[in-house]
Order: sequence, then structure tokens, then C-alpha cells
Amino acid sequence: MDLLLRPAWGGVDLGAIRDTTRVLAARAAPAALLAVVKADAYGHGAIQVARAVLDGGASWLGVATVREGIDLRSRGITAPIMLLSEPPELAGPAVVARRLTPIVYRAAGIEALAKAVADAGTGEALAVHLKVDTGMHRVGCAPAEALALARLVHERAELKLEGVCTHLAIADEPESSFTSEQLDCFDDLVAALRREGLAPQIVHAANSAGLLAHPRARYDLVRIGIALYGIAPAPVLAGIVPLRPALSVKARVTYVQQLPAGTRVSYGLRYELPAAARIATVPIGYADGVPRNLGLRGGEVIVRGRRRPIAGSVTMDQLMVDVGDDLVEVGDEVVLLGRQGDGEITADEWAARLGTIAYEVISGIGPRIPRRYT
Repeated sequence: MDLLLRPAWGGVDLGAIRDTTRVLAARAAPAALLAVVKADAYGHGAIQVARAVLDGGASWLGVATVREGIDLRSRGITAPIMLLSEPPELAGPAVVARRLTPIVYRAAGIEALAKAVADAGTGEALAVHLKVDTGMHRVGCAPAEALALARLVHERAELKLEGVCTHLAIADEPESSFTSEQLDCFDDLVAALRREGLAPQIVHAANSAGLLAHPRARYDLVRIGIALYGIAPAPVLAGIVPLRPALSVKARVTYVQQLPAGTRVSYGLRYELPAAARIATVPIGYADGVPRNLGLRGGEVIVRGRRRPIAGSVTMDQLMVDVGDDLVEVGDEVVLLGRQGDGEITADEWAARLGTIAYEVISGIGPRIPRRYT
């Protein structure tokens, strides 16, 4: 129905995600695979992707917020779900009720979770994972604090120290020595926990880049995000395993006009037609996640099998395309991301033009664009 109201859509190839999960799970083995489905599975659809990755061999799911975990549980997902950051203290009861596995790194957070378990009165300990900051400096306790926090968890009958983890800051630059330094620090901490009789069942550090480029980082579990969606975490890591992008973004031409040479197009009038041409209007814009400056940075689309430039600034709900003298008509398919014929436009291409990363490109495709699942 949405496509009748506005002819723009995102295609999600769940078969590609399932197949990629199998490939990555095989590479990770014997470590288990945690599929990161935060941010609506990087714009692909969390519920649909969760089912596909679990079918493809993932053992865990990873989310950023308690709400994301609740949404998965409410749709019948029973697999282990890890909260990748410590939950707010007031969210403890929801974490316990929905059987989520939180990461912890503050004494106050640990105490709040223990209280939530006690208040629930189930008598069942809640598994938690202690996160140690070995150099990313986003979240996680300092290595010097880790033993004390692990003891605090151990002393609370309501909690179980199931895991210990860290996050790699620069694993997508395999020539850097910093990842090895992080892992050395992490290994020292894990050894200290074991000496104290606090050995966790699950040790984990690797993200997508860690899995692909740093075998040492695999431990017992790998946390995979961007690679699940068919995109290498960095161009230097492309080709290590077969990856097929799962997301496409397409629309249909809604208006075509013939304009003379010298006509300037869109807000700011910064695109001038070098020759007489047809301008095709496409009903998708920056409110949908197509960056406003994409056309001004050389962004293109594919229409009738040919690459054509986006003409000027992308507007909130629409963009214009210079199709030259091609006989483009209302209803023709326009590919912004994905394939048409022999041509392909990738998220990496957008990222290179815009000076960003493919993660931002795909997770920015907004909910106004309905998803078609295959």
C-alpha cells in the first residue's frame, strides 16, 4: 500500500543476510556469533534480520537500547539478547523481565541490576558481562577497576558474571599495532580474573573488522555488525570473505521536463545544465536519508541502465536527475543504491563521495522508505 502512495522503497535481501551469516559463523568457529541488530538492524529491519541471522547460525543478538531488546522479545525472539551498553538504572526491572543480558561497567549500574532482580523475586540470577575499556574510551571500566567490579558482581547472589569484553577501536586498520596493544591489555585482565577465581564463561572482543583481520581477537564470541549486511568494515578488508550488500534503495520517476542549456536547478541554483536536457524528478530526499549534498559531491543514480548525475542539492522529499537526452518517462525505475542491469551503486561509493563511512549511509535510510523483503 505504501508504494501506491509514494513510489520509493528499500529492498532487503534476507537470503543474502542469511548466507553471509553462515559464512561469518564458519570463519568465527569455534567462537559463537553475536549478530548486531541495533538501529533497526542498520536500517534493514530488526525483526526480519533477527530471524534471518538466527537461521543462518548466529547464537546471540546485540542491541544498543533496552527498547530495542523489548521490541525483539515482543515479537517472539527468544534467543539471548545482549545490551551493548550498561542500561539506565531505572531500566533494571525491564531488563530482568525481558531476560536481556546487560553489559556493566559501573558499581551503581551493578547495584541497580541486583536490586531489580531481588525485587522481581524470581530467585534466578541475571547474567551480566563486564566491559573493560582497553583504548576505545567510549564506555567500559578502566582495567585497574575491573577486578573490583568483577568481585562486586560475584558478591551479589542476584547476578552472575557470565562474560567479560572489550571493544576494538582500530581493527579496521590492520597495519596498526594498537589492536595488539588492546588485546595484550585485555588478556592480562582476563588472566587476573582467572587467578582470582572469577573466570567468566564468555570472553569477547572482535567486531566485524576483528573477525576478518585479527584471529587472536575471536575468543569465545564475536560481535558482528556491518559485515552481516554485506559491507566490509573498511575498503582494505574487502574481499576477505564474500559479502553481498543486502540493502537497495529505489524509486520511480514522477515528473520529467525538458529544459534549455544554462538552466540552473534546485535550491541554491548550483547545478547548471551544460546542454539542453531532460530533468527527471524522483520522490526521495534528505528526510529519507539521501544526504543533501550528495549531488553536489558528484552523486549519481542509475536510470534506464545508465548512470546519471543528481542535479544540484537533494531536497527534503525529492531530488532531480539530469538524464540528458534519454527518453526517460514517468514510472521508470531509478536506483540510488543497488543494481540495475550491469550497473551498481554502493554505500561505499556514497561514503567516499561524502567523506563518511558506509555504516552511516545505510543506517540513515529512514522509515519513510518502506522495505520490501525477499
